[in-house]
Amino acid sequence: MTKFDEATQAIRVDETTYDVCLDPGYSIGGPLNGGYLMAVLLRAVVDASPHDHPVTTSAQFLRAPLPGPAQIRLEQIKAGRTAAMTRATLIQDDTSFIETLVTTATLGDVTPDWTDRPSAVMPPVEQCVVLPAPKPESNMTLNAQMEMAFDPPTIGWLDGNPTGRPEARAYFRMAEPQDPDPYVLALAVDALPPVVFSAGARGWAPTVDLTWHLRALPAPGWLTLLGSGRMISDGWFDEEVEVWDSAGRLVAQSRQLARVGRG
Repeated sequence: MTKFDEATQAIRVDETTYDVCLDPGYSIGGPLNGGYLMAVLLRAVVDASPHDHPVTTSAQFLRAPLPGPAQIRLEQIKAGRTAAMTRATLIQDDTSFIETLVTTATLGDVTPDWTDRPSAVMPPVEQCVVLPAPKPESNMTLNAQMEMAFDPPTIGWLDGNPTGRPEARAYFRMAEPQDPDPYVLALAVDALPPVVFSAGARGWAPTVDLTWHLRALPAPGWLTLLGSGRMISDGWFDEEVEVWDSAGRLVAQSRQLARVGRG
């Protein structure tokens, strides 16, 4: 079991309740990363499901939970031969923090009937850039859990030269050697810096709603994350992320709505 597996494990209490312990190692400067929190929820949902994979997840982030003990409560909405739907709620101190609807199914290892091309072309990983390590006082512990190598133009904001477009692109893998799986993909779809950084905004950009789809089981190796936005308006922005595996397959897609940071 890897450290990520341990940090996301859910322990069954009864048919509808799981105990979890939210790991402080996935902090983004105070709040815990939304992708990490989804991975925790999905562990419980899949464990209780007759199917193996979380094919679609829609999460509403009501408030930011703290590291430490929490519970996941499940409500089975539908159970069928090919898919099941579950409502899963992350609860801490009798307060709901995240509400999700998750559809599980069992995916096969098949060749797609048709697939589009990636929305952007990445340079080779050796030509990409690793972000500087965050200062200890920043409490950005998430960075130590993963390795990311960025397409240089999309991190121009570090030097005060943002491209002016909402975009972020990077290669991604876990810091501890681990083949990607659906739970790693849940983290990956929310691992990029907010795309509004490249448009000139800064500061924590809290996610309000995030929906992601598992399209295929990923091959071992680097994942490629391609993030973009369509509109920034009135303090809100959207972010879409494609995740491609080392075999060149689209393995996950996400879209989120978030608030522009105040920093």
